[in-house]
Amino acid sequence: MDGGSPRPPRSPEREGSYNYDIESMDGSVAGGGPPWRPQNGSAEALLRYDEGGDGDRGSAREPLLRKRTMNTTSQIAIVGANVCPIESLDYEVVENDLFKQDWRSRKKKQIFQYIVLKWSLVLLIGLLTGLVGFFNNLAVENIAGFKLLHTSRLMLKERYFKAFLVYGGCNLVLAASAAAICAYVAPAAAGSGIPEVKAYLNGVDAYSILAPSTLFVKIFGSILGVSAGFVLGKEGPMVHTGACIANLLGQGGSRKYHLTCNWLRYFKNDRDRRDLITCGSAAGVAAAFRAPVGGVLFALEEAASWWRSALLWRTFFTTAVVAVVLRGLIEFCRSGKCGLFGQGGLIMFDLSSTIATYNTPDLIAIIVLGIIGGIFGGLFNFLLDKILRVYSIINERGAPFKILLTITISIITSMCSYGLPWLAACTPCPVDAVEQCPTIGRSANYKNFQCPQGYYNDLASLFFNTNDDAIRNLFSNGTANEFRMSSLFIFFTAIYCLGLVTYGVAVPSGLFIPVILAGATYGRIVGTLLGSISDLDPGLFALLGAASFLGGTMRMTVSVCVILLELTNDLPMLPLVMLVLLISKTIADNFNKGVYDQIVVMKGLPYMEAHAEPYMRHLVAGDVVSGPLITFSGVEKVGNIVHALRITGHNGFPVVDEPPITETPELVGLVTRSHLLVLLNSKNFMKGQVKTSGSFVLRRFGAFDFAKPGSGKGLKIEDLDFTDEEMDMYVDLHPITNTSPYTVVETMSLAKAAILFRELGLRHLLVVPKTPDRPPIVGILTRHDFMPEHIHSLFPNLNPHKYHSASMAG
Repeated sequence: MDGGSPRPPRSPEREGSYNYDIESMDGSVAGGGPPWRPQNGSAEALLRYDEGGDGDRGSAREPLLRKRTMNTTSQIAIVGANVCPIESLDYEVVENDLFKQDWRSRKKKQIFQYIVLKWSLVLLIGLLTGLVGFFNNLAVENIAGFKLLHTSRLMLKERYFKAFLVYGGCNLVLAASAAAICAYVAPAAAGSGIPEVKAYLNGVDAYSILAPSTLFVKIFGSILGVSAGFVLGKEGPMVHTGACIANLLGQGGSRKYHLTCNWLRYFKNDRDRRDLITCGSAAGVAAAFRAPVGGVLFALEEAASWWRSALLWRTFFTTAVVAVVLRGLIEFCRSGKCGLFGQGGLIMFDLSSTIATYNTPDLIAIIVLGIIGGIFGGLFNFLLDKILRVYSIINERGAPFKILLTITISIITSMCSYGLPWLAACTPCPVDAVEQCPTIGRSANYKNFQCPQGYYNDLASLFFNTNDDAIRNLFSNGTANEFRMSSLFIFFTAIYCLGLVTYGVAVPSGLFIPVILAGATYGRIVGTLLGSISDLDPGLFALLGAASFLGGTMRMTVSVCVILLELTNDLPMLPLVMLVLLISKTIADNFNKGVYDQIVVMKGLPYMEAHAEPYMRHLVAGDVVSGPLITFSGVEKVGNIVHALRITGHNGFPVVDEPPITETPELVGLVTRSHLLVLLNSKNFMKGQVKTSGSFVLRRFGAFDFAKPGSGKGLKIEDLDFTDEEMDMYVDLHPITNTSPYTVVETMSLAKAAILFRELGLRHLLVVPKTPDRPPIVGILTRHDFMPEHIHSLFPNLNPHKYHSASMAG
């Protein structure tokens, strides 16, 4: 124990009992009791299993407000939808005889083919993600542009009520369509998808989050949702889209939709797919913000849990491909062949013409912005947590209620964006206006709305536009007097509130754009109020306000800094953006976690943090494993294996050689469920319990026969059928057993075991006894065993906050 502290007492009801610790079908659950082995389905064996609890419905985490039997998976699950089992990913190399044979026999040609294929795949990921990003922009600009243009024409004819009906009706149809395909086709596509990608790269394999149907709905649902005028962005969903594209390519297509490529068999493992999905998430950011370097840093800082130099090269290459694709397509659109698509280049909000010179009073204003961003960001995350929990109650009633909620928010949004500009007075057009004022028939700074010729409505210039154009107006330089203070206050309040109530409805929705909009607005407000002591342009204050709010909500620093600089092409602002991000993040961290971290917790995803909690130092690995433990002999009876697979959902089983194969019990390694199923399906059984050389396995199977099937369904125990004679036969498990699993001694501190588990990306961590003359294995640690809820259930008297406070004080 740390510093001689006593070990926290176990819950009294756990003493002398067997309770399965299930990581939702993940680990062979380990125990302090004697290893239990199924005896051919006997009544005694089944009775002892029942004493241990239901292997498929163990103590899972409790996401949101409702008690669930299994973890939730999709973003829409936050507002109440699917519940399904969650497994972990196998990032560990399974070093069995098949792997060794394959590794030794692989020729230089095959190695070269593997390298070429990997680089070809990241090239394809960049190309496809860039095309999808461009298609999203093209569709949104044209759909939303057509809607706004038609509404503006009716307003010029002073047919205001009909204009609202057209505007609100278009929004309603688009929103309902987006909600319908999300609710009925792919619930996992709703929300930004960044928490899901982050959890996947941490090792959490939640069902359907990267499926082809999710990709389809993510693309078209995002287009419909953004075009519907919601206060949301398409940037967050692009991260999920890039990850889905990478997953689809990495697994060789979809078996369900008969789109498979056998030549991608090299990537039928979780390690290579993890690398490809990391590249896909970086490509998504690069396509959304046209920020290739920011995409790499986003993947490094926020998305990926494991990183290495080779992965840095591939992500950089992928984002560079995205940038080239977008540049080429946007140049093509400059000729006017893309409809209402904007004329912007690679930089969305160019502020490079502004000369940023700043002094000490300017730094005071920046510090104020950072403090405001931290407070508003912490408040935003707190309120969002409460709203999502309320939404869960509504949406758990089914798809019609999800659509109804989305329609309600759409009506509220339409009423605000059309009605609030009527509160603003008409402003005379500036004499030195660079652009046409008022603007008629296109998006720009000076919206006519209901104003006469020679006047414009500043609030309509923000509301009655696409979100990208609104940000462009706020970031515009040389427009210190363009927006009234009252209009900015109204717009900030509306965007802040609408951003909160919109996220969580059944449409693909990102938080980047609402946060940038709200931050840029209060940045302009602060810039106007402090104009007497600062010489910075209001457009630069808007940029710094956006940075402060991003830091306060998402708690990202390096990646957000680079993304904003790439967005605005304003490198001289680097020191100020860095300063405001550091201040806002520091302030907000005192209130709560980042928004994506909060959502991961709300969804019940078993995410492993990079650090161990302080209270874990007061526990050892043997404290959190429980029994009974299911083990197999090296040469095991078929009936024992079949019954164990049928009555449990575990994916890993220790293999222990016992007499007469060895003199004393000896731990051979770990065998996985999927490998057992492939071996059983072959029906190469023996009549006696005799250890073989394993040559028949090497002759009959190749390493790819045991490869993971991807998102498609592999073999299930229900698919296999055996005769009574076969059930009494034996099978040698040695050739498929991982003979070098990671192990820890039972007295290792739980904190150290947690760090080892996370850093190595493990699915199973075997716990072995410290003293001899005991069974060779004590238990198995899985992801679930490190979760705070599980530890608290074992030790209800343990007070994590006390240890956390002591750690902070130390």
